[in-house]
Amino acid sequence: MFKISPLTAVPMENIIEDFQQEIQEPGALKSFFQGLPEKALHLGGRVLLALLVFIIGVQLIRLIRKIVKKSMNRAGAETGAVQFVDSFIKAALYVLLVLMIAASFGLQAASIVAVLGSAGVAIGLAVQGSLSNLAGGVLILLLKPFRVGDYIVESSTGHEGTVTEIQIFYTRLLTADNKTVILPNGQLANNSIVNITSQKERRMDIVVGISYQADLKRAKEVLETVLREDEAVLKEKDMLVFVSDLGSSSVNLGVRCWFGQEDFWAGKWRVTENCKLALDAAGIEIPFNQLDVHVH
Repeated sequence: MFKISPLTAVPMENIIEDFQQEIQEPGALKSFFQGLPEKALHLGGRVLLALLVFIIGVQLIRLIRKIVKKSMNRAGAETGAVQFVDSFIKAALYVLLVLMIAASFGLQAASIVAVLGSAGVAIGLAVQGSLSNLAGGVLILLLKPFRVGDYIVESSTGHEGTVTEIQIFYTRLLTADNKTVILPNGQLANNSIVNITSQKERRMDIVVGISYQADLKRAKEVLETVLREDEAVLKEKDMLVFVSDLGSSSVNLGVRCWFGQEDFWAGKWRVTENCKLALDAAGIEIPFNQLDVHVH
């Protein structure tokens, strides 16, 4: 700070008088208002030009994305890979478009890069989650633990559903009851995933309890007949009926067979129902829980 000596101090009345004189005299303020219409017209032209560039840029981005999609589909690329590359190109081109528009207003790209570089640590901390999701998306694309159309279960949260989209930062699932679940790619890459539909066939296991007084061999024959007569059961695979365990109120029989992935749920429900109907027709009891009380 500058220190004014008492000998050179100017009275406040003289300062106010000088300021009033400068306001009355034509100066910088008058020149500013005289040039304001021209500057506003110039700025308006720049804004219109930037808007035109943005509209044209958006259309070009859509065209480029469309061409890339068609090229990848012709090459037989997976749907997930197409979706990931499309989202990456979209983000990159929009950033480039914004930099071009900023440059048209006099903001140099080098200045932006310098500012981003100086604030690199803060920006890195702020977007570390997004960078993790981006890296996870790349890993999913390269390692292919699942693909679009697979039914997966994510271990940490228990979310499950059919994969509908693999984007640059997230993966979208559709649940069996038609709910959409959005999972970050970083979470999927760092946790266990159960891919239920990765194989063409799937094994079905159900447990049927029969009474201890029932004919065990006859019950097994009845259940084996149910499996042989079901058209969707894969006959070249194992079809087994076995004693699973001896329960407190029933002899539990395991019923095991194989279905194609597309037939699994309908086949499991049908076989379960037919086991009950066949045992009823054969007069074999399926008991409920019982408790014998002895009074001495």
